[in-house]
Amino acid sequence: QGPKLRVGEFSNPNGEVLEKGQIFRLDLDEAQGDNTRVMLPHPEIIEASLIDHVLLVDDGKVKLTVVGKGDKYLDCRVDVPGKISNRKGVNTPDSVLDISPLTPKDRSDLEYMIGIGVDWIALSFVQQPSDIEEIHELIDGHLKEDAFRPAVMAKIEKPSCFYDDNLEKIVELCDGIMVARGDLGVECAPEDVPLLQKQIIDTCRKQGKPVVVATQMLESMIESPTPTRAEASDVATAIYDGADAIMLSAESAAGKFPEESVAMQQRIINRVESDLHYRAYLNQLTKNDGVTPTDAVTIAARQIAQTVNAKGIVSFTLQGSTALRASQERPTVPILAITPFKETARQLAMSWGVYPELPRSGSFGFSSDDNDLTTVDNPHVSAADGDFDIVLKNACRAALRKGLVNDPNDLLVVTAGIPFGTPGAANIIRLLPAAGPSCWDGVCRVDE
Repeated sequence: QGPKLRVGEFSNPNGEVLEKGQIFRLDLDEAQGDNTRVMLPHPEIIEASLIDHVLLVDDGKVKLTVVGKGDKYLDCRVDVPGKISNRKGVNTPDSVLDISPLTPKDRSDLEYMIGIGVDWIALSFVQQPSDIEEIHELIDGHLKEDAFRPAVMAKIEKPSCFYDDNLEKIVELCDGIMVARGDLGVECAPEDVPLLQKQIIDTCRKQGKPVVVATQMLESMIESPTPTRAEASDVATAIYDGADAIMLSAESAAGKFPEESVAMQQRIINRVESDLHYRAYLNQLTKNDGVTPTDAVTIAARQIAQTVNAKGIVSFTLQGSTALRASQERPTVPILAITPFKETARQLAMSWGVYPELPRSGSFGFSSDDNDLTTVDNPHVSAADGDFDIVLKNACRAALRKGLVNDPNDLLVVTAGIPFGTPGAANIIRLLPAAGPSCWDGVCRVDE
């Protein structure tokens, strides 16, 4: 959740109305506030604020500019007047605060979440790369030996994330990124938010990390059964930009029309993805051509799938890196990610175009008891996995179960790494019909 920066309380329970141009003091005095001052119980804000820095109160409804400073106070000019009342939030768009993004409660919650095995942990109040390093250190300290590591997602909501190369480093350190447009729009100019959204998405695409666009997607549907046309266009823009996922907030969590909000968002997704312009936009977006054998195999798989009009790309993956690399290419067909780890399967559900499949037996070869599932500390890669044809046959069965193929002659492009069990080592690519690796034109060459 991150630290909540708020002013103190006023003697008037209804708060005070500040006039434009007046001087208003924020200090560490615990006395109740009035029309001239109020407590700001955050010395780190006073320390980090400089003359002409801006402070925003109550999501920007009141704008203050620092004109004077002491050890325990800030004198501010009221530039945008308005009402200020008890415990209203304070944003510091011009300052990087010397404060951890994790409160004591956050640290306790983090330990609990690691203990129960959550798939993703999202971190708010990220200001700089060191914040991500801090949560990684905490995860390392709480993670039991051989336990599956949760993925870390950073919420980008502070202007400092865009200083120098902070954004690139934050994306590199994370497993995913959330564009928190609501909070970002408080501390950044409204006209900058669409550009920053595109910058974040492009950076994530280049590094192959999933990115979620969130907050105020269909805001009016909190109270209305239908969105505004501008909101529908906003959702569509996030999809055209190349986002991996879009997320509702209050619309589904506290709104009057949660089901209608989800259905509307899905309708917009379906409509955009069926548009011919969508594919053209995706092909123009930033991507990393790469220089590794895995990059070469993944790029080739995308090209082959498009050339032969394949129904899907099948990616065998342990911890998801190969499937993520395939998703980065934004192929024209679905990506079937077959993994022996249920944790990897759940984490991959966040990525663009990826349909995770957990083998029923917990192995790539489906050779053990269908009721058994592999665990991260004991990955089951059976002897049958040595027979690559068996693995390919089961890839075809998985594609059929997912509904990606419906005809024996439908084609699949398969990527894998031999020997199995080597993370990120995609070194084989095969083209095969849905009927199996030995069947072409509906005729099986070898007895199945």
